[in-house]
Amino acid sequence: MMSKKLVLLLPLLLSACAAHTGGRDECAANLDSAWQELDLAKAEGFAGTVSYTKALGLLSLAKGQQQIERYPSCIEKAKRARFYISESRQGR
Repeated sequence: MMSKKLVLLLPLLLSACAAHTGGRDECAANLDSAWQELDLAKAEGFAGTVSYTKALGLLSLAKGQQQIERYPSCIEKAKRARFYISESRQGR
């Protein structure tokens, strides 16, 4: 009888685990792209702009969110950082 309950609960447990990792790949991809864009902005001489500094802070926060598996927050921060990197490269 115990094994039947386990078999019935197994799909529920597996779906909970899958939901917990939702956004992992998107978070990682956005972070990778943003860090590359930030490095390019630095190489182009835009490291001193306010937007660059905002982007760097957001990427640091996004990395922290990734480490504690808060992927939606990571994605949002990485996307905001990419906006500020774009602004930085335009001299703003």
